[in-house]
Amino acid sequence: MKLARRIDALVIESAFDVLARARALEAQGRHMIHLEIGEPDFDTPRPIVAAAKQALEDGWTHYGPPAGLPEFRCAIAQHVSKHKGIAANEQQVCIVPGAKPMIFFPIMALVEAGDEVLYPDPSFPIYRSMIEFVGAKPVPVPMLESRGFSLDLDFIADHLNERTKLIILNSPHNPTGGVIPEEDLRALAELVRERDVMILSDEIYARIAYDTTPVSIASLPGMQEKTILMDGFSKSYAMTGWRLGYGVMPEWLAKAVTKLMANSNTCAATFVQRAALEGLEEADAEIASMVAEFRRRRDMFVPALNEIPGFRCAVPSGAFYAFVNVEGTGLSSTQVEEILLNEAGVASLDGAAFGEHGKGYVRFSYANSFDNLTEALKRIRETAKRWKRD
Repeated sequence: MKLARRIDALVIESAFDVLARARALEAQGRHMIHLEIGEPDFDTPRPIVAAAKQALEDGWTHYGPPAGLPEFRCAIAQHVSKHKGIAANEQQVCIVPGAKPMIFFPIMALVEAGDEVLYPDPSFPIYRSMIEFVGAKPVPVPMLESRGFSLDLDFIADHLNERTKLIILNSPHNPTGGVIPEEDLRALAELVRERDVMILSDEIYARIAYDTTPVSIASLPGMQEKTILMDGFSKSYAMTGWRLGYGVMPEWLAKAVTKLMANSNTCAATFVQRAALEGLEEADAEIASMVAEFRRRRDMFVPALNEIPGFRCAVPSGAFYAFVNVEGTGLSSTQVEEILLNEAGVASLDGAAFGEHGKGYVRFSYANSFDNLTEALKRIRETAKRWKRD
């Protein structure tokens, strides 16, 4: 027996590959500082943990509706309406186990083989993986440092055609930490408003922003009915292992996504939904404290990176990533990743893992303690003295 060819289109996030290599070095007695994984180093807010315990005690351990518990969908609709400036109702909400299904399901529901999907490059590698899985053509939109890692609107205008079915956005952006300015979103809305094109807006980092509140394209005139707003609890609520995400979209698409849920996962865990329902607004203070700490780390870490020979790093406006241009080292980004891992004991990610336009960059996650970041900088500085040797 052989695997179906479509499996070859799927990729596994390279962050987990680097994590495995770092763990192997740790098993040999090496001390590693993990700056490769995009996971908050904070505990889940206490109101959510307490609500989960109570939900288990109350028997929330059985099947729920595929689209999510009605009361939770209603709460998400109200939350999104309040924070995103749109008028959503529970029929537009689908609850999923983690945010990734909200990449998979809309693509599967909307995109046919031979269609085209525009997506940011560099970006979360699962976008391209899923586009290719359904037999569509991925069209990478350059996210250039010279433009503040925002959209190349001229590129988008030049590549929109009758085969374009979907455009993927991510703001704040992984891996760069860039935030798409409102004027760029308005310009994009003008390009697509009258076209038969949907927008998948990945806003998983929306509450981790430092300089300005990110604007959702769904809030712009005429765009809510053309947008799948994707969000979840992994990043802002430090709930990566709980696996809870959601999408807000037109009702006709929500029905299709619900079918895919019923055929794949049945439902998201009911006790997790109950926990998130209780903590949705109660956790605001802990989220604000977490974001303030991320800002403190950024304000120390990024200027220090810029002092390292061969490094150049734009100040990220959101998320918790520093995307460093390493071309000045005279090494490839792959070489820099390997040297830092094997010699400095600092795990980072080669920007090439995020796409063609990520080559020449290395991503560091500053979702680690202030002390560990300080030690990582010390190790990087010492290793950088030997760049020319390599």
